Amino acid sequence: MEVVHERCAGMDISKRDAKVCVRTPGARAGTYRKQLSVHGAMRRDITALGDHLVAEHVTLVVMEATGDYWKPFYYGLEDRLDLMLVNARHAKNLPGRKTDISDAQWLTELAAHGLVRGSFIPPWPIRKLRDLTRQRTLLTAQRTREIQRLEKLIESTGIKYTSITTRTLGVSGREFLEALVAGEHSPVALATLARGRLRNRTDDLRVALEGDFTSHHGALVRMGLDRIDLLNQHIATLTRLTEALLAEHGLGWARDLPRKHPRDQQHGS
Repeated sequence: MEVVHERCAGMDISKRDAKVCVRTPGARAGTYRKQLSVHGAMRRDITALGDHLVAEHVTLVVMEATGDYWKPFYYGLEDRLDLMLVNARHAKNLPGRKTDISDAQWLTELAAHGLVRGSFIPPWPIRKLRDLTRQRTLLTAQRTREIQRLEKLIESTGIKYTSITTRTLGVSGREFLEALVAGEHSPVALATLARGRLRNRTDDLRVALEGDFTSHHGALVRMGLDRIDLLNQHIATLTRLTEALLAEHGLGWARDLPRKHPRDQQHGS
């Protein structure tokens, strides 16, 4: 089989370390030797691993995408070596896999003969954008769940203003809840807090705001509102960071972006 990379390496990565197999030409023509080594996952260990691979003149390093454990190794080596991240399932499903061959050795063989295809690793600014948007999505979903819990709690007291307004925490809904938490339980007084078009439904609100809201419910609602407020603050911060990142790069910002971490650029890598 044709050898595409004379000097290559395969890495089997775990949380604590990486098993590395380096394949280089042997003493006789057409032969190859393999060196197996174990390197820790700390930053200094990854730097030392990079020194070792560079010293061996490795032209390609293949590693499996195992959880998030590959990221410190990939990000720590990408400015020094040609790396390829492969789907572990694809690598393991290739015919000819022997159960007594380590993952690192197998990846090295696949790399040497060009039998694997790398996954797309976006440039650094897009990685930042992904972090921001994914975190915002998670917090938005969490906020929705908190609002749903709050609505169920309110329903359990017999207060049904959410049947009149579809928004539990609209402007009027927030006024109702803040007043209830503060100790105002009179439906007539609560109905006067309605805003906008809800003012035209004061009579319906007086009926809907009758219930058995106690200080116990008030304490739970207060905590729920505080959690939602905190989530709103974090979501707003993430939105500002995302907009700033997009503005920084302007139109067509996804083209020709540096793949290196800014830390590497500052060190002249």
